[in-house]
Amino acid sequence: MDFEGSVCGVDEAGRGPVLGPLVVCAVYVSDESVLADLGVKDSKKLTPKKREALAPKIMGVAEAVEVIVLEAEGIDARRKCQSLNDVELDLFAEATSRHKCQIIYADCPDVNETSFGRRLADKVPGPQIVARHKADDTYPVVSAASIVAKVTRDRLVREIEEEFGCPIGSGYPSDPVTIAFIENWIKENGRPPKHTRTSWETVRRMMSVASVRRITDW
Repeated sequence: MDFEGSVCGVDEAGRGPVLGPLVVCAVYVSDESVLADLGVKDSKKLTPKKREALAPKIMGVAEAVEVIVLEAEGIDARRKCQSLNDVELDLFAEATSRHKCQIIYADCPDVNETSFGRRLADKVPGPQIVARHKADDTYPVVSAASIVAKVTRDRLVREIEEEFGCPIGSGYPSDPVTIAFIENWIKENGRPPKHTRTSWETVRRMMSVASVRRITDW
């Protein structure tokens, strides 16, 4: 679909967790002021309640919203031959190429903004590409994308928690609830739980410790 004169903002949620999916969202609007009027900002600066309230409003004013979910298993598979930045680049390209627009604003995960922007332009020829660090705190359309991505991921994590029937935390390595859940699961089952990113060093280290413990039990 072609939204003449529109801009697109793209961002992700869940890049760093050891548990749960990576979610990428692209928001397309013809006028960013409609998003600014909603009070959008970097999702990390909003309460969960505020994000939940804003997400449907964003969906209501945007020309289009595209969400891509990459589960932990898919992340592990891609990480065998790609860096995490390259994985994110591919997902950004997929989300931002679903509709035509004039400008794409991307929250840049790479230390080199110019390089990331150039590579995204190679994959999505046509629009002007603006790749910036902290774009979710600068461009309303990227703020909107960050909010929808975060709300989507949070809902999916809660679904995973319901699946296990016990607290799993946020999924981040810094969350003691998440780490305790994975460690206990490995101890009881000899393998990481479903939805865990086994390619993450945190999980590899847990498996290594568990393996040593099993050997010393003999």
